[in-house]
Amino acid sequence: MAKKQTKSKQKMTPAQREARIQAAEERAKREEEAKAHAAKRKQIFTIVVCVILVLALALPTMGLAVLGGGA
Repeated sequence: MAKKQTKSKQKMTPAQREARIQAAEERAKREEEAKAHAAKRKQIFTIVVCVILVLALALPTMGLAVLGGGA
């Protein structure tokens, strides 16, 4: 039977460990900022759609009322 070769774990120096921790913190911060940005964009999109719908319903109604299109 052939032995499986396993990766030997190399010891990390304190500087390497600190660099990995800092990189992980930066990734987490960027991910959090991306989530916040996406939530803000979704909120703005929802407001814009609502305004468009209100205008689409209100303008023809007001136009008919002003021009006397009703009986």
